[in-house]
Amino acid sequence: MSKMKFKAKSIEAEGKTVEEAIEKALKELKLPRNRVKIESLTEEKKGLFGMAGAKPAKIRVSVIPDNGIV
Repeated sequence: MSKMKFKAKSIEAEGKTVEEAIEKALKELKLPRNRVKIESLTEEKKGLFGMAGAKPAKIRVSVIPDNGIV
């Protein structure tokens, strides 16, 4: 019997905050947070006078397979 390797599906998302980026990714994947692995690629950077959105947060979200091995 041959061993099969499954590549986990992952996407990258951006948002004004890390939380907003996570929400976008979960909506696109149509999965709850406990079914994905979240990796922060860049944090958001505040703009002038501390306003959000000068540089967006970027994350990578990978689907956790049913067997739990990523």
